Amino acid sequence: METSSAIIGFLQSVHPYDSLPQDELVRVAHSFRRSEVQAGAEIYHFGAPLDGIYLIKTGSVEVQDASGGLVSLLGPRNSFGERGLMRDGLAATTALALEACVLLHLPAAEFHALMQSAPPFQRFFTRGRAGDRRNTDLAMQTVGDLMTGDPQSCGPEDTVQSAAARMRDGGISCLGVVEAGAFIGLVTTRDLTGKVLAAGLPASTPVRAVMSGTPISLPPEALGADVLNLMLERRIGHLPVVEAGRLIGMITQTDITRFQATSSAQLVRDLAGAQTVAQMAAVTARIPQLLVQLVGGNTAHQVTTRLITDIADTVTRRLLALAEAKLGPAPVPYLWLACGSQGRQEQTGVSDQDNCLFIDDAATEDDMAYFAALAIYVCDGLHACGYVYCPGEMMATNPKWCARVSTWRGYFRRWIATPDPMAQMLASVMFDLRPIGGAVSLFSDLQAETLAEAAENSIFVAHMIANSLTHTPPLGLLRGFATFRSGEHKNQIDLKHNGVVPLTDLGRVYALIGQSPAANTRARLLAAGDAGVISSSGGADLLDAYDLIAQTRLDHQARLIRAGKTADNFMAPSDLSDFERAHLRDAFVVVRTMQSAVGQARGART
Repeated sequence: METSSAIIGFLQSVHPYDSLPQDELVRVAHSFRRSEVQAGAEIYHFGAPLDGIYLIKTGSVEVQDASGGLVSLLGPRNSFGERGLMRDGLAATTALALEACVLLHLPAAEFHALMQSAPPFQRFFTRGRAGDRRNTDLAMQTVGDLMTGDPQSCGPEDTVQSAAARMRDGGISCLGVVEAGAFIGLVTTRDLTGKVLAAGLPASTPVRAVMSGTPISLPPEALGADVLNLMLERRIGHLPVVEAGRLIGMITQTDITRFQATSSAQLVRDLAGAQTVAQMAAVTARIPQLLVQLVGGNTAHQVTTRLITDIADTVTRRLLALAEAKLGPAPVPYLWLACGSQGRQEQTGVSDQDNCLFIDDAATEDDMAYFAALAIYVCDGLHACGYVYCPGEMMATNPKWCARVSTWRGYFRRWIATPDPMAQMLASVMFDLRPIGGAVSLFSDLQAETLAEAAENSIFVAHMIANSLTHTPPLGLLRGFATFRSGEHKNQIDLKHNGVVPLTDLGRVYALIGQSPAANTRARLLAAGDAGVISSSGGADLLDAYDLIAQTRLDHQARLIRAGKTADNFMAPSDLSDFERAHLRDAFVVVRTMQSAVGQARGART
C-alpha cells in the first residue's frame, strides 16, 4: 500500500496537479482513494452515477462511448471520467481496464472545488470543449443573446408621422421596415430629422421614401465582436438581426454602452481611421499580442480566429477605399472576395493572402486596366500589413483571378465538368470564397448556381472526396505520432496541413454534399450534422476533434509568441503532457475514421 508521500511524489509529475502550491498538493493527495483493478474489469458504465474522476498510476484503460466505440486508450498519468462530471454526475462513457491497474480516485466534490479555485484545472479539463467555455465579454456573446427581441416595425407605406409616434411611444430610436413579413429596410430618428424635417417634407410622406433600404444586418449566430466591428468601421448605431429574411431583433449603441470595446474592436477602430498603409501596418503588428491575450483568456478557437479574421477584413476594405481615393471611382461594379483561411474566417497568427476580384460583365478593356491597378494596390498593402503574398499566386493581381463574372462562371463550369487534379485544387479554394467589399450581388446568384451544379455531378463530388483524402493526420505506430524524421522540423508535426486541413477538407465535402453555403469549417460540420450528411454521433465526435486540434494549434502559436518567437504550425508532441498527447491522438483517430467513411462513400458513388 502506497503512503501519502508516494502519492504526493506521483502527483508532482502530473499536470495540472504540479501547478498546485505544496500545501494544497498535500491536502489534495489525502483526498485521493487508491484502488486496484484487474485486467478486463469494468471501472464504470455509461449512464451510471460517477462520483469523481480517475487518475491512472499504473496500467492502461480503454474508454468507450455509449455504443461501445473507442474513445481513447489511456496510460499512466492520464485522467478519465471528467466529461461525465460535466454532465450532472452521470458517466458519459464506459471505462474498462485493459490490464491490471492502480487507480487514484478523486471525489467529485474535491474535483469541482479545484475547478473553482485553481484556474489551471479549469483550463486543463475544459480545453478544446467550446461548449464549456464561459466569457461575459460582449465580443464573445452571440448576437442572439445580446439583441432586443420582439423588435418594433412599420410598413413601407406608413407615414413618417406614424413612424415617429411609434418610436416616441416605445422610447426607441429606430423601426424595422417590414413588407409581407420580409425585412426590407430601417428608419431611424436621424432619418426623420435629417431627411424629413430638415428637407421640409410633409408628415404624410411614406416611410419608403426616407428609409435605409437593405441595411447591413447580422444573423443571430454572429458574435458581439461583429456588432462592435461593424458599428465602429461603418459608423452606424443600429444593427438589425435577421434570420431567413425576417427581422427577429435589433441591436443599438444603447444596448452595448455597458460593455467596453474589446481589443479586436480597438484595432478595427484604428484601422478604419488609418490614412496610410504604414499606419495600418502599425495596427496589424499588434495582432500577435491579441492572439496571446485571446488564448490566455481561454477564448474558444472559433471566436479567436473570427476576431483575427475581422481585422483582415477591415484592412482589406480600408485598402479598397484608399485605392479608389487614389485611382478614382470604380468604372463598373466589382466585388473583392477572400478565399483560404480568410474566406473561412479561420485566420490565426500565421496567414498569407488569398483573394480574387469579380467584375461586372460590362467592363471594357480600359476598365480591366483600372481593376488590375486596384488589385496591385490592395495586395501590396496587404503584404505590407503582414498578409504576405500567396506563394501560389492565388491573388487578384493574377489576371486569371481578376476577371468578369462570365469568366468566373466559365471557370466553375469547366472545373465541375472536367474535375482533373488542378480543377479539384482550384475548386477547393473557390468553394471557400467570401465577399469582403463591393457588390455582393455579383456573387450570390453564382454561388448558389455553382453549388447546385457541383452537388448534382456525382463524378465531381467523387473527385472532391478523393482530393479531401490527400492530407492525413500524423498518426504513427504504437499509439504515437508520425513526426518529421529530418530537416528543420525534425520530431515535429504540422498542425496545419496534417491537423486542421484534413478537417477543413472534410467540411468542404460535407458542405458540397449537403449544398450548404457556409464557408466556415465549424459551421459546415454543424450543418452536416443537422442535415443528416453525417450521423449525429460522428458529427459530434468530429466537432470535438476539430475543436481540440484547432485549439492546440492556437495554444502552440501563443506559446511561441510569448517566448519572443514567430508563430508557426510545427509542434513537437513532447511539448504536451501525456494527457494532452493522448487526447490529441484520439482526435486524429476520429479524423482518420471519418476520412475512411467518406472514402467508402466515394467508392459507392463511383
